[in-house]
Amino acid sequence: MSTTGTAGTPGSGLVVVDKPAGITSHDVVARIRRLAGTRKVGHAGTLDPMATGVLVVGINRATRLLGHLLLTDKAYDGTVRLGASTTTDDAEGELVQSSPVDSITADDVRTGLAAMVGEIDQVPSAVSAIKIDGKRAYERVRAGEDVQIAARRVRIGSLEVGRIERVEGFLDVDISVRCSSGTYIRSIARDLGAGLGVGGHLTSLRRTSVGPFGLEMARTLDELADEFILLDIAEAARETFPVVELGEDHASMVRVGKKLPIELPEAGPVAVFAPTGEFLALYEAADAVARPVAVFV
Repeated sequence: MSTTGTAGTPGSGLVVVDKPAGITSHDVVARIRRLAGTRKVGHAGTLDPMATGVLVVGINRATRLLGHLLLTDKAYDGTVRLGASTTTDDAEGELVQSSPVDSITADDVRTGLAAMVGEIDQVPSAVSAIKIDGKRAYERVRAGEDVQIAARRVRIGSLEVGRIERVEGFLDVDISVRCSSGTYIRSIARDLGAGLGVGGHLTSLRRTSVGPFGLEMARTLDELADEFILLDIAEAARETFPVVELGEDHASMVRVGKKLPIELPEAGPVAVFAPTGEFLALYEAADAVARPVAVFV
């Protein structure tokens, strides 16, 4: 990682933030803009205000990497409360209904969650940021509309069950999830509760990784104010994508956005580098050649 010290004028790269509870992802971006001294800041993958953990923020040219980071797998730790449903499928919503959980066993919980592992069709929460006819779903809900969102295919790679404890008439379940982008942990809580017939919602959520970027790399906003740590765009590309080192002839072609007569190690995106180590672009396979996805020089 490269470091710019305290607030300054960094180049292009990624900042891995450990987002606190109680603020939005946009609030984090606003804070990073002040610390970095640039308006060109964005983030990959929104975290709800209640949620904490890894939020990958791009600065300057690295903001163009964020759309590709959105496609990567993510990991979460969370707590599901069985016995109550809310309007938002999490603790920030209003209680819809509650049901006794006395008859629900630990085996029932594990069986219900095990059924969600693999590729499943999941209905996102009605208060998600998904756009419906150009307007965010949560905005439509707040306006009093009855929002219906179609199910989406997602992949849950693993779903581990930790503590299962009866608390104040509810059943709290700790889970650790590795999943594809687009998976809603709130929906897991909602669907588990619905399947068991008692309702459920999420009471805590911490994102532990986004692709290769985990909590061990993350810094709080206060820590970043003291020492602004930036992962240079070239390092970020090497961390995130397969890499191809080019000769100067091919590097010159990349600089003007030409296709390359080479075979890539994967379909793409693949990060291509100049002989000097400069990160040039993301390319993908296209028949017998490689074509540019995004050029960064």
